[in-house]
Amino acid sequence: MAAPDARPSSAGPPPARSLLLPLLLVLLLAAYSLPADSAARPSSNSNPRPAFTPPLLKRHQLRRPSSSSAELVAGPANASTKPFTAHYFPQLLDHFAFTPNASTVFRHKYLLNDTFWRRPGAGAGDDGPGPLFVYTGNEGDIEWFATNTGFMFDIAPTFGALLVFIEHRFYGESKPFGNDSYRSAETLGYLTSTQALADFAVVIRGLKRDLGAEAAPVVVFGGSYGGMLASWFRLKYPHVAIGALASSAPILQFDHITPWSSFYDAVSQDFKSESSNCFGVIRAAWDVLDERGATDKGLLDLSKLFRACKTVKYAYSIRNWLWTAFTYTAMVDYPTPANFLENLPAYPVKEVVHLSAKVNLDSSSTDHEAFA
Repeated sequence: MAAPDARPSSAGPPPARSLLLPLLLVLLLAAYSLPADSAARPSSNSNPRPAFTPPLLKRHQLRRPSSSSAELVAGPANASTKPFTAHYFPQLLDHFAFTPNASTVFRHKYLLNDTFWRRPGAGAGDDGPGPLFVYTGNEGDIEWFATNTGFMFDIAPTFGALLVFIEHRFYGESKPFGNDSYRSAETLGYLTSTQALADFAVVIRGLKRDLGAEAAPVVVFGGSYGGMLASWFRLKYPHVAIGALASSAPILQFDHITPWSSFYDAVSQDFKSESSNCFGVIRAAWDVLDERGATDKGLLDLSKLFRACKTVKYAYSIRNWLWTAFTYTAMVDYPTPANFLENLPAYPVKEVVHLSAKVNLDSSSTDHEAFA
């Protein structure tokens, strides 16, 4: 996929221009109508342990999980197999100041799943308690991320790990000022990544103390912004976590460090790696969309083609719609079914390409015939 202002420089010869928009609509509809219960692709990797597992964690590796535990995969259809218990920690409002408000506490939510945890004194010999796998929460309700995080559940049986999902302050139920948390710059001044990292450290240390698991190693996990937090946590609190696994974490995505187009380059490559033809269709269709949207008749035709509720006034509106569909599909191109943004199967980009390949568009097809 290529965004309007970040088009890759190379692509195969575009298909007939009259077919671009119909096929583009097929791709768009496919992105929002994929079956959420599609089976995940089995991995060909027989090694149950990540390549760079910290040495301290290797001794906690157990025998390969049974077939029943292997059923723990992400997605709404399997949410019932991943029970959580919700807990609340009395969290400090400010970890770094000595003002009167700094000692104020709020209810900080976290989730636990101890299904596979090897508890202290559970006859584990010299191995001690199982590790804590901690998800550093993103900008949203923590349940949202817990029910869409399959990898931690996949490897928890192998290591006998306790799964911990900590909510980010100012989100979900962890709002320091309740409904007034977003009231002003004064209240929002406590919404920083530095404070959030300190929150995680305090919860982890308090939890280990309460569970009598001070010797348990901790590995933090996160994706996107949560992955940035996981990386920074390992750097800032190396005495708390022995490692971090960050997925799609743009830790260098800042001005004057990384080109702004790098995100769209990654989205484009996601589609191009699945089908160069599909990539070419999407890339060339932006120009066709501009041409059609330059006239009132063209806007009317586009409105009918994309089944808009009313006639669109600007082609840019459709651009945004398409941009969102393709970008979000690439963003959640997970190897397991998930409902993070929409109910999607495993590898949704592959499914979009697969569905679009089933459409038979010949040179005599018209826009409306293609979707009759």
